[in-house]
Amino acid sequence: MTSLSEISLLTAVNLLCKRDSSLQSVVDHFGPPPLWSREPGFATLIHIILEQQVSLASAQACFDKLNARLPILNPAEFLRLKDQDLLAFGFSRQKTRYARILARSILEGHLDLNNLEHLSDADVFSRLTALTGIGPWTANIYLLMALGRPDIWPTGDLALVVAVQNLYDLDHRPQEAEFLQRGESWRPYRAVAARILWHYYLSR
Repeated sequence: MTSLSEISLLTAVNLLCKRDSSLQSVVDHFGPPPLWSREPGFATLIHIILEQQVSLASAQACFDKLNARLPILNPAEFLRLKDQDLLAFGFSRQKTRYARILARSILEGHLDLNNLEHLSDADVFSRLTALTGIGPWTANIYLLMALGRPDIWPTGDLALVVAVQNLYDLDHRPQEAEFLQRGESWRPYRAVAARILWHYYLSR
């Protein structure tokens, strides 16, 4: 499946800016967005699970403690850690459970992360969200960041919701249906629009 590169990102940014003057204004003020990619695999999925409903800084601090303990982060090594170890790193009990479910699913062969890059967006989404603890936002962020898919629009991302509200001068934060509808005009590069909006959010 097609993944974004630095070159294809810039091409898509230019196309979106021709369609949408508000996105053009972001690029004019702050430049094009970074590619913001992550290495596919177990470690990245654990990191994204940690980012659910907390600040990025908090999730990063927890992930850093985990990495300090396990420089090679794989499912087998992860499952050797005790719950109290994970709680000490900053995992909640709920995220400890989610991460263990993920690790066991990979070891038992129910989820092949290496094969995801060959599947469609819908199939990747379906396989990831079949696991307890991996919801639509987590699956979409993995598709967008780790697999580099160009047309992912992660509903439930607060930074994107705030960016849309501010950039388009809305008097409310768009709810899911409105947020999804907003993204339709940016197909087939919704993940590029998301990067522009994140760039706007962070630059401000």
